Amino acid sequence: MSTTPLAWFKSSYSSGDGDSCVEVAACPSTVHVRDSKLDESPQLALAPAAWTHFLGYAAQG
Repeated sequence: MSTTPLAWFKSSYSSGDGDSCVEVAACPSTVHVRDSKLDESPQLALAPAAWTHFLGYAAQG
């Protein structure tokens, strides 16, 4: 298991005032997603194909 910290990026769709912040950290085999408002936020770990499918579905929204 890697001990390298994840590089988190805030979604461009997150609001500027901090009330709806989603962050993503992409690795070669996993895309991590979390809510940035919580100190110890639970994380989703998705396969890259699942993340791509989610983004395509969300864009149809």
